[in-house]
Amino acid sequence: MSDRTDQLEQVLIQVQQLLAAQDYQGLSVALEPVHASDMADLVERLDDVQRLALLQHMPPDLAADALAEMEDVERPGELLLQLKPERAAEIVHEMADDDAADVIGELEPAQQARVLSAVRDQEAAEIEELLTYPEESAGGLMTREVLSVSTRLTAAEAIAEIRRQAHEDFDFYTIFVVDPDGTFRGVVALRDLVIADPDTPIETITEEPLAVVTVDTDQEEVGKALSRYNIASMGVVDSLGRLVGRITFDDVIDVVEAEATEDIFRFAAVSDEEEVRGGTIDAIRSRLPWLFVNLVTASIGAMVVWHYQGTIEAIVALAVAMPIIAGLGGNSGQQALAVTIRRIALSDESRKERWSVVRKEVTVGLVNGLVIGLVAAAVGHFLLDAGAMFGLVVLLALWGNLIIGSFAGAFIPTFLESVGVDPAAASTVFLTALTDTSGFFLLLSLASAILLQ
Repeated sequence: MSDRTDQLEQVLIQVQQLLAAQDYQGLSVALEPVHASDMADLVERLDDVQRLALLQHMPPDLAADALAEMEDVERPGELLLQLKPERAAEIVHEMADDDAADVIGELEPAQQARVLSAVRDQEAAEIEELLTYPEESAGGLMTREVLSVSTRLTAAEAIAEIRRQAHEDFDFYTIFVVDPDGTFRGVVALRDLVIADPDTPIETITEEPLAVVTVDTDQEEVGKALSRYNIASMGVVDSLGRLVGRITFDDVIDVVEAEATEDIFRFAAVSDEEEVRGGTIDAIRSRLPWLFVNLVTASIGAMVVWHYQGTIEAIVALAVAMPIIAGLGGNSGQQALAVTIRRIALSDESRKERWSVVRKEVTVGLVNGLVIGLVAAAVGHFLLDAGAMFGLVVLLALWGNLIIGSFAGAFIPTFLESVGVDPAAASTVFLTALTDTSGFFLLLSLASAILLQ
């Protein structure tokens, strides 16, 4: 990785020098060996003036690759908009239709029309159709470049049709089979097609697809389907069952990364609207509302402490035990929460199987709570010299809070998922409030009942 970084740094310096000298022929030579992903990093590290100069004069296929691979936060669509219409059209022509839709889709409708006005009518119509689908749906993810053959063809005729449809930049992994009206009927493995007798009807070697999705299927479900069946590409159909596009594994890699980032942000109570490399103002705007929510939930635990302030004044050692009880309860809850959310994300289970996780986590909390409670009680009794009864209070409070934490860590996301709410979005806030409040309440109420009688 360090070698790649060093090489990219050298290319960056060379590109900046060539741009300053306006040596555009030398620029094309320097950029020829650079990979598309590295090209995107290169463009992102230039200032605005240098970016536009580079995109204006580099080969259009390289410019298309760079814009397609750039992070959304860098606004590749706005870069495309700033180019001359003829140049923008050249770059869009070199893009896959799904990549072009992703880049142009960032723009306002009027800006989209401005870019597409210079693009050839057929290409513009295909991109505009993709723009009509929600961004996070199979329709928004797919490409219209689909290699399909009719059920009426023979193997030899199908191979000839593939030669006619395919072109130099067309990567295909699966041959889709459709009726004359476009209805999706199945797939043919390229190997089976090549070794089949030339007169073999396509219908006889067509297989049922392992997975197929409709245009409105959520992109997360698309990723699960491709991952589950380990297939390179998958057909996308409309409401009438007609084949309208395909989704390939490289598209899903980006989806998995985006969904994982979104879940991590939500798990940490950060809005998924905040970009990874976003600015300070964006971060403040994204995080501040969640901090207000946390302030409200934390206040509940604080009110419990305030209610038992007399107990704390009478037994100062309770102040030492309080963060331990709350912290360990929260930790047990986070463990159960992480496992449960992961299980929800990756497993297709029945409702009964989902709720069995709650029973399992309660059992784990019972055992772990007893063991950790005994250790904590022994520490309180011998090291703090707080007495056996104080140790008993710590044992019961810690045991109870670990059970509650384990139960809540499994119950909250399972319940939220069952009512159609993303469990990663709100589970942590509720879990932390519950384990803090229950921990304080158990410890202080038991101390009042046992130690102050």
